[in-house]
Amino acid sequence: MAVMLRLHLGLISAALISLSVFTPLATTAHAQSLTERVEWTWADRPEHPDPSLPNVLLIGDSITRAYYVETTHLLANRANCYLFATSASSGDPRLPDQIADLGKIVPSGFAVIHFNNGMHGWAYTEQQYAAGLPSFIASVRRLSPSAAFIWATTTPVRKPTTTGATNERVDTRNRLALEIMQHQHIVIDDQNALMLQHQDLHQDDVHFTQAGSTLQAQQVAQIILKLLPRSK
Repeated sequence: MAVMLRLHLGLISAALISLSVFTPLATTAHAQSLTERVEWTWADRPEHPDPSLPNVLLIGDSITRAYYVETTHLLANRANCYLFATSASSGDPRLPDQIADLGKIVPSGFAVIHFNNGMHGWAYTEQQYAAGLPSFIASVRRLSPSAAFIWATTTPVRKPTTTGATNERVDTRNRLALEIMQHQHIVIDDQNALMLQHQDLHQDDVHFTQAGSTLQAQQVAQIILKLLPRSK
């Protein structure tokens, strides 16, 4: 069984800061953390990684956590799979620091890093979200500069949520992120387009059933396999 590693950033309870007192900023250098009621991080790794296999890292949120399980099965004997999930949003200055902390507990090199961010941090405007992406990408690249990078688009919601997630906002975030990823020549895994075809597989307004997560994992694994080097 994989060993679960919860980073010491842990569960944090905090009041949501109102947007009315926040001025949009061009970068995250002086940004504030607009936290949700519950903040969390989660990491997972193989208990006995095979040194002859390349390492793969998935970064995302609870949706990534759900498809990570099946992804590890699909990549069995092809790669060692690692996970980092967080509720911190692009635009939050904590996010690059969390990625830097992750670097202390994972291997020094990954062949492929598949990453996403976009379903949290609805207190940030879409402009603030986009402004934070370059520093997020840079922190991910520092984990393994020679890795192949894959950006997963944010999945649709079933209906608008009380946290602020709507498909209109998801689409805007995806559009802004896509421009940045294409500029940096990062491969795209269009999970949004995939799951728009399977809105019936939502288990709530945001997350998917096991069948939905399995569909996601199949696409994730397919794209990763195309970028994996041969085993040693």
